[in-house]
Amino acid sequence: MNTRRVVVTGIGAITPLGLNAQDTWRNAIAGKSGVGKITCFDYGDCSVQIAAEVRGYDPTQPVGPFKPSADSVVTQGFSQKDLRRGGRFAHLAVGASIEAYADSGLDAHRSKIRPERIGVNIGVGMGGLPEIVDVYNDFLAKGYRRITPFFIPQVIPNIAAGLVSILLDLKGPNLCNVTACSSSAHSVGESFDAIRRGDADVMFAGGAEAVIGQLGIGGFASMKALSTRNDAPEQASRPFDKDRDGFVMGEGAATLILEEFEHAKARGAKIYGEVCGYGLSGDAYHMTSPSPEGEGGRRSMEMALKSAGLNPEQIGYINAHGTSTPAGDVEEARAVAKLFPQGPKHLHVSSTKSMTGHLLGAAGAIEAMFSLLAVKHGIIPPTINLDNLDPGCAELRLDFTAKNAVEKRFNYALSNSFGFGGTNASVIVGRI
Repeated sequence: MNTRRVVVTGIGAITPLGLNAQDTWRNAIAGKSGVGKITCFDYGDCSVQIAAEVRGYDPTQPVGPFKPSADSVVTQGFSQKDLRRGGRFAHLAVGASIEAYADSGLDAHRSKIRPERIGVNIGVGMGGLPEIVDVYNDFLAKGYRRITPFFIPQVIPNIAAGLVSILLDLKGPNLCNVTACSSSAHSVGESFDAIRRGDADVMFAGGAEAVIGQLGIGGFASMKALSTRNDAPEQASRPFDKDRDGFVMGEGAATLILEEFEHAKARGAKIYGEVCGYGLSGDAYHMTSPSPEGEGGRRSMEMALKSAGLNPEQIGYINAHGTSTPAGDVEEARAVAKLFPQGPKHLHVSSTKSMTGHLLGAAGAIEAMFSLLAVKHGIIPPTINLDNLDPGCAELRLDFTAKNAVEKRFNYALSNSFGFGGTNASVIVGRI
């Protein structure tokens, strides 16, 4: 299994920082915030009035043409009529996947690649929650006859992977990891393993989420999980800062094209870098709180290092889960410090959620992309809004890359994603 190497040959993203991967990356290293007042619904008297929305994306805009099979030509993800066939999270997933497909150059080689050797795994944490609200309101007002026949396809999490598969003729493994905020990190990792063991030569690996709505915001607000810094939205997401008061809900999608190394070389593909290792674990501790000292996350990182055959000292950057919650940030930092005892000498740590907000099921994929681009370009994106480092973090002497990006050449980065229920995933990417 370990003789098959896995590289990334295409990326696509639609996020609060940009409507494509390159704009998203450029704004991340510039330290821009994607957080603002909520515009997609009337928040009324809700205690939380801010979120990191994707603004201005139109899923009906032509992006092709592509010809993934002999009898089909793809010019766009959705027509105006077809929008109802998927919820907003699926629209974002399809858009990011088409961008990644275009970026990979695969379309020119499709006649030589069996569709059974190309798969898709798009992780989604919650699915079509706003669509559930809309259809239920119609039902209450007008009864059963007003329930759209597209209701179930709009809300089931795996419809994102299904629509990408249908659109681009991907007949290999077709999966959707649903593991809360670890969903798309698990999708990247499981896609990596699928290629290594020979189940596919190419995988569309990513995640999508769009639950900024009355129930999504209201539910997390009732848990006291969200920041209520409504008067200063751009400063609300502040991982590792002593004044953090909760995470900021985000939305978006990201897709990475994973490809077996020799397969990519044979077609002359552009290669961003390599997926080197993958680890996963369970806390077995609490529904929503991390295990003490981040013990479960530490084991996930340790497993990823073992999978990659790397020593801790070889990691130059960690894209932390770092949600800006009072409990989680310090526990993750302690786990990093324990596993990387020489961390102050060789590590930079940052949380890009300070800019994107928390994309829930899509977080792992976008943060794996950030990690990959950080290695490729030798630039570490910052943790913005880090004005006063939490004393529990300060005592660890780690560099949390406060406020500004840092230029640094290094070979390997690790990305963490941890989720409710105690589920953890870590992905390591490296220079090729």
